Amino acid sequence: MKSPNSLQPLGLLVLRLALGLIFFSHGYPKLAHQGGGMEGFFVQHGLPGYFVYISGVLEVFGGMLLVLGLFTRGTALLLAIEMGVAIWKVHSSAGYLAVHNYEFPMALLTACLALATVGAGTISLDYPLFESAKSGRSSPPKPKK
Repeated sequence: MKSPNSLQPLGLLVLRLALGLIFFSHGYPKLAHQGGGMEGFFVQHGLPGYFVYISGVLEVFGGMLLVLGLFTRGTALLLAIEMGVAIWKVHSSAGYLAVHNYEFPMALLTACLALATVGAGTISLDYPLFESAKSGRSSPPKPKK
């Protein structure tokens, strides 16, 4: 049986794919349905109406970047911040003990923080572009004679 650590790249890929799908499916309607209903929802919760478009762009393109594993750390951090704002402004009106009101955005925030700290893994576009050079071992410097 393989060591669980050897499955880490696959686990990170599955996490990125799931998060990317979730964020894309929540962001696309914000951009596609340009009616005032969604803007009104944002205004009702104390946010400017144009935040619906910022949120939609962040979720759609952020979701796609997560799937590709490109700029994962920064993208995941931005999405985690967005989920923090969503919890604060929308989902926490009944208080912090009403976990059932904010458990889904809290799970997304936590998963995004994990990706922001750990990175995309070896099955990503980040790995050959940014991480492979860091993981390569360099030879120690030769002593001077």
